[in-house]
Amino acid sequence: MVEIAFESEARLALDVAITALEGALDLPFDIDGEQHKVHVQFGAAAGATIGDRDEVHLVEEAERALADARSERVAVARDVNAGAASIDRAQLASDLTIAIDAEELFLQYQPKVHLRRQEITSVEALVRWNHATRGLVLPSDFIPIAEESRDIVALTLWTIRRSIRDQRTLAAHGHELRIFINIAGVLLADARFVRTVCALVETSGARLGFEITETSVIRDPESAIANLKIFADIGIVIAIDDYGAGLSSLAYLKQLPARELKIDKLFVTQLTSSNRDPLIVRSTIDLAHALEMEVVAEGVETQAAMALLSVMGCDMIQGFLISRPINLDALIHFLAEEKHLAIAAEARAPFNRLATVWKRG
Repeated sequence: MVEIAFESEARLALDVAITALEGALDLPFDIDGEQHKVHVQFGAAAGATIGDRDEVHLVEEAERALADARSERVAVARDVNAGAASIDRAQLASDLTIAIDAEELFLQYQPKVHLRRQEITSVEALVRWNHATRGLVLPSDFIPIAEESRDIVALTLWTIRRSIRDQRTLAAHGHELRIFINIAGVLLADARFVRTVCALVETSGARLGFEITETSVIRDPESAIANLKIFADIGIVIAIDDYGAGLSSLAYLKQLPARELKIDKLFVTQLTSSNRDPLIVRSTIDLAHALEMEVVAEGVETQAAMALLSVMGCDMIQGFLISRPINLDALIHFLAEEKHLAIAAEARAPFNRLATVWKRG
């Protein structure tokens, strides 16, 4: 971990500095004729310091921001106000209502690669909030508040409409991709929300997918399952997100009209360093295939994990190895360069060589 400190009278200077550093480090560098890239996560804190105590607090907040950045795979900057770093939930809830209409929200997309086809078949839309004064507010901070205040309806409808618009832009560039959107459990029992979404999808002809967690179904199983079937009937692909992270129930699993199952990154990140996780992942893949679902492994960060998942029969992968969440323009550029093909080929190379050895033997 490297620490950088500087002074400025403008809060914006911190965002400018982070952007400049990200741009500089995004360029590959040459070592003995081979191109290498460094992936760096930035966590930062800004605030007035008067004494040593304030400086220590600023460093502590920067460390917390770095922890969030590593989790979210995006630069995080925190504002330290009057020695209180806690979020004013009431004020944030009020600000969110305004932000939805004020274009403070934006989407980033993370590609999902189909291992057998070696192509990107879909992307996940991730909503971000660039607060006018706080800077980047993490989804883990504002999504729970949105659910409590019922702004989750407006927030999710905004996400769906923006995804539909962005999907048209992708298609204009020759990329026909399904876009997956996270749907909060509280919305699965909202009949008005369901009707609005169905109208949006049927009118636009959009190819969408909804990611839901098993726990979201447990709240009101009858309504949730019925409404998920309505979504499935109009062509929306249902994916079960974070499988294995909570209480997984086969009773609900077999009733859901799901076509994809996403293995939680908790198991994927330790796939090559744990004795039990590979067994859990392999059994989950077999179970999903038996239920006629494709499997997505999220949180794939190493080529070793990618290669092992391929051997296990995993259908798709998503994670920082392929791409961090990126803006629409960056996604279009990424798709045009087809960078994922080189990554997939390199990950499979050791197993191809091993297969050749077996054949010769």
